[in-house]
Amino acid sequence: MASRQPVASDFPAQLNTSIIPPPPGQRAVNVLLLLHGLGDTNIPFTNLAKQLSLPETTCIAIQAPFPLPFDLGGFHWGDDIVFDSSQGTMDHDTGFEKSSRMLREDIIEKILFQKCGYKARNILFFGYAQGGMAAIATALSLKFELGGIVSIGGPVPSSFWNAQDAVTKNRTPLIVLGGSSATLITQSALTLLKKSFETVEYTKWPRPGDGMLTNRDEMLPIMKFFARRLQSRSGVPEGSVEIG
Repeated sequence: MASRQPVASDFPAQLNTSIIPPPPGQRAVNVLLLLHGLGDTNIPFTNLAKQLSLPETTCIAIQAPFPLPFDLGGFHWGDDIVFDSSQGTMDHDTGFEKSSRMLREDIIEKILFQKCGYKARNILFFGYAQGGMAAIATALSLKFELGGIVSIGGPVPSSFWNAQDAVTKNRTPLIVLGGSSATLITQSALTLLKKSFETVEYTKWPRPGDGMLTNRDEMLPIMKFFARRLQSRSGVPEGSVEIG
């Protein structure tokens, strides 16, 4: 089955998604799933996908399924909401069973595999903070290798901490990026990532915090990762069959 471009009608009506097709004249060989951070929507990542304009790649910016309470606006990927009263912030790591099941079963298996004919190797994630954690949780729940994960400020969720020494490392390649201080990508977090995944690249930005990309230099490691991991059918005649 040849892969086809995902369309809005493929997705559940209750799920808010933005689909950004490949540049004009190119086939949708890859799919990049973009997951925003805690308290955001999919709009910023819709704009990011348009700016990336990745070759032969359909980008799908998915809005987290759970709204924040108390009319705070925005959405989250966690199984729960936990407030840290001492910091006046919300905890990023509150379980990802529900969102990883949705991403695994509803998006990857039912839509991208069954409806659209994609292979696992052609599906990648780009997640920010809590969205990066959701992407990692999803990959760790799969028995097959995806094309890759980009995680900005998103470590391994705590629900996977106790299991990592006893399991085979996940083969999905991962690049994780974070600040030089005030970051969730601590040395212990990086150690756990390397225990969980076979291939881990780490980029430490020369600035504090895990905020979104601010310049071309910060984006460069991600674009190099995409250059290695995105598949291409350029120059392959229409109707040709891939062997293996």
